[in-house]
Amino acid sequence: NDRPAVVDVSFTHDACSSLLTRVARSHGVTTLVLYVMSSILFSPIKLRALCLENRIVVSPMAQYKADESGSATDWHLMHLGTLAVSGSGLLITEAAAVEQRGANNVNFLGLWSDSNERALKRVVDFCRQVAPIKLGVQLHHAGRKATATKPPWEPQAEIDIEQGDWSVICASNTPYPGRSYPVEVPNEDGLARIKKAYTDAARRAARIGFDLIELHFAHGYLLHSFLSPLTNLRRDRYGGDLERRMRFPLEVFRAVREVWPDERPLGIRISATDWIDGGWNVADSVLFARELKALGCDYITASSGGLAPEQKISVGPGYQVPLAERIRREAGIVTIAVGRIDEPKFAESILVEGKADLIALGRAMLANPRWPWRAAEVLGANLRYPLPYARCHPSKLSEHSGGAVRL
Repeated sequence: NDRPAVVDVSFTHDACSSLLTRVARSHGVTTLVLYVMSSILFSPIKLRALCLENRIVVSPMAQYKADESGSATDWHLMHLGTLAVSGSGLLITEAAAVEQRGANNVNFLGLWSDSNERALKRVVDFCRQVAPIKLGVQLHHAGRKATATKPPWEPQAEIDIEQGDWSVICASNTPYPGRSYPVEVPNEDGLARIKKAYTDAARRAARIGFDLIELHFAHGYLLHSFLSPLTNLRRDRYGGDLERRMRFPLEVFRAVREVWPDERPLGIRISATDWIDGGWNVADSVLFARELKALGCDYITASSGGLAPEQKISVGPGYQVPLAERIRREAGIVTIAVGRIDEPKFAESILVEGKADLIALGRAMLANPRWPWRAAEVLGANLRYPLPYARCHPSKLSEHSGGAVRL
């Protein structure tokens, strides 16, 4: 009426816009002042029975430091232990190959054997001891990119394989450009074997005690090769139109969902676009996400590219965020935004504007494993940290003259 009205409401950011509009109309309000009391980045989110204390996700980052049997080493103990005390809500280990032929190279992490399982459980148990962070694993098959090469920091050349029948796997006989290993196109029996490799690895992940699985359907690897019309030239029921190209990846998802505990989340990382004319695109990704959601998929991490060198990508801060936003809006599924999201206020704005539900950081976390500490300080949020590190926490620096910590 003629006097100001104070309306006290609570709402999630998803409903913010519509709720504020209704409040304004019902009270004749022409000006709204919104006081945001806490950061969305540091608010909890629940996926099935798993509650994350904040929305910062440590992305899977390949280390190429496994032994030649694919088992985790002391490097993983150090690397993942460091990230476990970062204050992030979720830490997803690097991709773990579901079979040896699906490893990127000879020092790639695996989860195909009992020894792999024991070694990774040692690392996970250690992380549980040092921090209450939630832990996920990314299950992976490199497909036609599974060449036996040296680690990426060494000069790249294919290593001679003693076994004469060694080959890589792809939806069709479409080798990755520049690679010389022969391509095996799996028949029905081969596809069944691959599905079993995924379900066996998922059972191992459950025994290890992971809270979450992410399936790697991106970056030109095996399951991406089935999705893209550029690499899937099959003429059977697994190739052709979009429905047929999605069939095998959906079968893999369904098989893993059946063996993975129902209370634990299962998500997917996809390349939402190939960035190549005539390739997989974001409209396809929306349809794929709808199918996945119907099968019990809990989230989509929207990455992109990696299928072939012909891709044309304009990389910049948040360049993949529009992909996560569109999938979230049109498929109605939780999304994780990833890719050059380095600044806390930028990460917060993505969530405030409803473009994604969680933020994943890879290289930024490698460069600064205490990124969440800085983000909490910038956004005015509270965040746990290990007590032995208290004297170097940003909130404590001001207690010491000149910003220096007295040891």
